[in-house]
Amino acid sequence: MGGAIRESLRALASECSLPAALEAMGERWAFLILRGSFNGLHHFEEFQSELGIARNILANRLARLVDKGILERRPCPEDRRKIEYRLTDKGYALLPTMIALRQWGERWETGVPAYPVLVDARDRKPIASITVQSHDGRVLQKGDLVWALPEDVEDAPEARAAE
Repeated sequence: MGGAIRESLRALASECSLPAALEAMGERWAFLILRGSFNGLHHFEEFQSELGIARNILANRLARLVDKGILERRPCPEDRRKIEYRLTDKGYALLPTMIALRQWGERWETGVPAYPVLVDARDRKPIASITVQSHDGRVLQKGDLVWALPEDVEDAPEARAAE
């Protein structure tokens, strides 16, 4: 990504949202728990069985995701003694990130399509690749992107960060 402005990683550390996002998610297990949530897992035992994660690590990661507002804990409707973990709106907002990471892994790490295939529920066709798009929907490549200071950005409501 070109342009006259280069991010100073040290100077922007307190202002940049990427370190904050990474801090919220933690590490590998948090992403795998999130993947499990997107795939319908809700109970501690389901996560533990499906992921093969140690109980103490799972408890720690679930608590972290709850503390960050990505998952919520609630009593199970059919047995109020059991707890289930459900994605919040903040958690669901991570879906494009999860899909982009999966697609990146397919292309650059494994070299093979992931199984099962993620498809559109309406027509059962595979989803498109996640892309960076302009405000009007054009797919942008690395040569199409530049860094800009806030005062140099044209004010477009759809281009603002979520408030």
